[in-house]
Amino acid sequence: SRSERTRNTLGRRHLRFVPKIDKLRDRHSRQRTAGEGSRSRGSTSCCADTLPPVSPMMWTAAKLRRTVDPTPDGGERTLRELFLIDEVFRQRKPTLAICRGCQLLNVALGGTLIVDIPTQVPGAIEHRRMDQRSEKVHAARVSADSQLARITGRKNLGVNSTHHQSVGRVAEPLQVVAVSPDGIVEAVELRREVAHWLPFLVGVQFHPERLAPRHAEHRALFRALIQASANKRKKKL
Repeated sequence: SRSERTRNTLGRRHLRFVPKIDKLRDRHSRQRTAGEGSRSRGSTSCCADTLPPVSPMMWTAAKLRRTVDPTPDGGERTLRELFLIDEVFRQRKPTLAICRGCQLLNVALGGTLIVDIPTQVPGAIEHRRMDQRSEKVHAARVSADSQLARITGRKNLGVNSTHHQSVGRVAEPLQVVAVSPDGIVEAVELRREVAHWLPFLVGVQFHPERLAPRHAEHRALFRALIQASANKRKKKL
């Protein structure tokens, strides 16, 4: 149908930015097969030889690999989530990407990660504040003309922080709209020229769901997501 062709055309516009997900899948399949062969000979496969938690291009040195605990499934969760992000764009789903979701969004669109902030960003503040995961521990400076600023009504947004990785080189379709005092990326959105790709997209490094019960500016993010989803549904009906 015409509507199906239009949807597919819109969905494919982002694909030139997406890493070779099929190659990742094939590589992972070969490594799983090799790992099963090794186990059958009485040895075990090394986590560093399986698909990494986010993307192979993120791993630049052995000392950085040691800072990350791969998922028990050998990276299959990451692969599934990359496929999910691809499908989000195909179906033009309103999306709020939180923490790991923000990082994976950036990787899926062609960006990179800071694999370990303490190692790679000398002088950075402590971002892994697990003891205060539901508290505001530092401010994020928000771009005045961003969706995030309009939604929260804040140019300085208090956020929690429970991560040691973050967005590195920002993917071409994205723009940084909030940073922490040490320059670590705290939020991204689509650039104005490609904002039509999705009805709503905000990626945040912090966890607004942990702050929403007590802070209206963080609840506002979820209200905006719900409203965007409702508007999209009305257009389909």
